[in-house]
Amino acid sequence: METALTIVRYKKRYVYFALVAMALFHIPLLLQKKIRFYKLMGCGKGGSFSILPDWQQWAVLVVKESILQDVSQKHTLKEQLSVIYGSWLPRWWRFWGCETLTVLLQPLEGKGSWDGKAAFGSFTVQKDFTGPIAVLTRASIRLTKLHRFWKFVAPTGSEIAEANGLIFSQGIGEAPWVRQATFSVWESKEAMKAFAYKRKNHVEVIQLTHKERWYSEEMFVRFALLKTMGTLQGQNPVAKAFAASAEIM
Repeated sequence: METALTIVRYKKRYVYFALVAMALFHIPLLLQKKIRFYKLMGCGKGGSFSILPDWQQWAVLVVKESILQDVSQKHTLKEQLSVIYGSWLPRWWRFWGCETLTVLLQPLEGKGSWDGKAAFGSFTVQKDFTGPIAVLTRASIRLTKLHRFWKFVAPTGSEIAEANGLIFSQGIGEAPWVRQATFSVWESKEAMKAFAYKRKNHVEVIQLTHKERWYSEEMFVRFALLKTMGTLQGQNPVAKAFAASAEIM
């Protein structure tokens, strides 16, 4: 299985059409038989879990059997996005003058579920993988635990921007405040672990999530980076993670 995550940024005057798209996009995605799993999500301000939505920025995630091989045969960004999502989504983004940043990913190891499903399929655990990695951490927060969650997570979430070895981070989610995720790209697994398990505040939050059962469902997955294309606010921040031989558009 391979995964594509696209972060889409609308111009401020077109935010209404971004909201409309979150309803409309279900139709073309459901009609694509090759898509095994997909999610339409909003983005938070800052690099991690965020209580403040960024109404200009949105995200689409799909899981398919194969993406990279088909995408690599195309030349333009529009053609590559059409391979991943079908023609409808890229046309919409192009019409409204959106910026898109896309990352193609290969699952390496993980645990948990998403909507009760093994969203990224079954895969051979590759704990000996070296090099830059991407990490997706997501959770459905129990309504009775929302106050505790945001009391502790909001301050620690802001720390990720200062983490050594962090290349890129974006808070995403299906529902504000309740169904949250963070997608991050790191120079190495060691850099990611140093942030996750050695920062006192972050370790305390991890312990509290289990002790107080904040989540009704959670998932943690690490990925190898296959390809990146497009820009976000004029830059491709993920491109830094790729070796000189990697394919970057």
